[in-house]
Amino acid sequence: MSEQPVGEQDAPHREPEYPIHPNPVQWQPPTPKVVIRRDLLPAVSVLSAVTLLGLAVGWLWSLLAPPQRQVITQDGQAASLTDESYHRFDDLVIFMLLCLAAGVVTGIAVWYLRERRGPVVMLAAVAGGALGGWLAQSVGTSWAAGRWPVPKSVKALDIVSVAPVLESAWGLILWPLATALAYGVLAAMNGMDDLGRRLG
Repeated sequence: MSEQPVGEQDAPHREPEYPIHPNPVQWQPPTPKVVIRRDLLPAVSVLSAVTLLGLAVGWLWSLLAPPQRQVITQDGQAASLTDESYHRFDDLVIFMLLCLAAGVVTGIAVWYLRERRGPVVMLAAVAGGALGGWLAQSVGTSWAAGRWPVPKSVKALDIVSVAPVLESAWGLILWPLATALAYGVLAAMNGMDDLGRRLG
């Protein structure tokens, strides 16, 4: 048994005391901020690329949209055959489905630009979807009219095919709407303050 000094045998055991700082410094990660200037050039590129995608959508619609068959009456007027008028609805639905698919693909593709994630590029993609839908409608109807030209001379009881048309502009909102929805869902699932753009 080791010998201890006389004064330390009865002294109570004390825990060592550490200095306590009145205001401890806590590390906090930097708050992410919206980057505008650095994302402007990529946003313009996204806007242009998404808009040009409207050419492909319009070309595909001109191939898929069915024409409307009409018969020439005795007075030289064109009258729709039975059930052929439904193709006016079919043409619009096909265009809306193509724009919806293009919007989802646009939102997912732009999300994979990890270093540029944020509201600037998202707004550029949405604006590009709106312009792409307008471009798809414009060139799509033109190409469809070229595929189904109006015959130069017709006579009574002739059956002619009329090129498909888009009689409503409501389909134009689907592309930007689907883009914003797809991008927003992916951003909500990400859960990071900076959307993971600094991880690449």
